[in-house]
Amino acid sequence: MKLGNHDLNTYIKQYEIYLSVERNLSQKSIKAYLSDLNRLVEWFNDNQIYDVNRDNLRKYLEQLTSEQTLKDSTIKRKYICFKAFFNYLVQEGDIAESPIFGFGRNFKTAKRIPKTLSVNEVERLLNAPQEDMKQLRTDFRKRINLRNDAIIELLYVIGIRIGELVGIDIEHINLEEKTVLIFGKGRKERLLYISSNEVILKIKAWLHEREHFNPNSNALFINKYGDRLSIYSIEDIYSKYRDLSKVSKKSTPHYLRHSFATHLLNNGADLRSVQEILGHTNVSTTQIYTEVSVERKKDVLSRFNPRNNLKV
Repeated sequence: MKLGNHDLNTYIKQYEIYLSVERNLSQKSIKAYLSDLNRLVEWFNDNQIYDVNRDNLRKYLEQLTSEQTLKDSTIKRKYICFKAFFNYLVQEGDIAESPIFGFGRNFKTAKRIPKTLSVNEVERLLNAPQEDMKQLRTDFRKRINLRNDAIIELLYVIGIRIGELVGIDIEHINLEEKTVLIFGKGRKERLLYISSNEVILKIKAWLHEREHFNPNSNALFINKYGDRLSIYSIEDIYSKYRDLSKVSKKSTPHYLRHSFATHLLNNGADLRSVQEILGHTNVSTTQIYTEVSVERKKDVLSRFNPRNNLKV
């Protein structure tokens, strides 16, 4: 069955429903898929190309590569988006074969080492809210501080994404069992254990004050109006304590997730366990943290490097 450019808009609308209802993806993920697909439609229209076939799709991806304005990881993301979309059309019987089949080998991304904070930097960051508390005078600012302290601690102690953090509801956390239910990408669930008693106490301290904000939501973390905090609020909170603790100004909340994973590996955790805790679908995604897990390499090279025992 021949696929024309004019068919794409109809199929994209169907696909949006599929992503929302069948795949249960977040609105953010759906928006990203639609953005990539709509830009593809625009390219076909701008270039007056009417057949959606293998050669034309290759031209589009090669043009993106040759322009060198996008990261290779961004181009690969677009390829993955198109692959999923056309596979969906094949499954639905709208087309007989995916026009993008077999392209994957041409879109390899450069391996980038995750950005992390040192153990010392993490300690300074986690201490920053407590230092800040010493100079606060109003009950309102002190309550906000307790909330922020719990947020920074929770991001590091279980290594979650900020989107996962803002999605936590009160019923998702069991302080007696020290567990928290996390909804990851694609609403995949994972149950994590909060191993630090200090973090549990900080969450309890926040919950004790939470009612003062007249909650309009079941969210664990709310703003001064009683509504669920946004990811942008978490970024602002992180920036405040990052600057107070004088850690790298380039760091973001996601550095805490990277640092958590790297420090776990440095302390001897196995890769599969770290993969499950982080909620990675593929262990290859987790393996990148072994590149920055320097302490383990130090240990191996100090103990077993044959050069250490040579008498030269």
